[in-house]
Amino acid sequence: MEHVVFTPKNLEALLTGVPRREALMLTVEYPPGAAEPVHRHNAQAFVYVLEGSVVMQVKGRSPVTLKVGDTFYEGNEDVHLVGRNASGTRPARFVVFLVEGEGRARRPAGSISDHPP
Repeated sequence: MEHVVFTPKNLEALLTGVPRREALMLTVEYPPGAAEPVHRHNAQAFVYVLEGSVVMQVKGRSPVTLKVGDTFYEGNEDVHLVGRNASGTRPARFVVFLVEGEGRARRPAGSISDHPP
């Protein structure tokens, strides 16, 4: 199975008028059959699917299959149980917009997830 690819940061900025919060926007690519481990972002995550289809699920909610143009929201405290490509033969790609505490976005490219304790 191929690994999930997080592109280098596309945009990172402090949010004016929203103290101690910043935004990070990036593109995530799931190769065919790729899946992420259970994790938590400790941020609000807004997802928009650009290509293919993905299955997403946070704790306490049913899994959903998203296709091109669909959106998904993950709250600050949500544990992301399922994040995977719905296809074993076609890639999937989506944009993630994260709103998080100041300084949290300043991490190495490719590491947007924090694993829960």
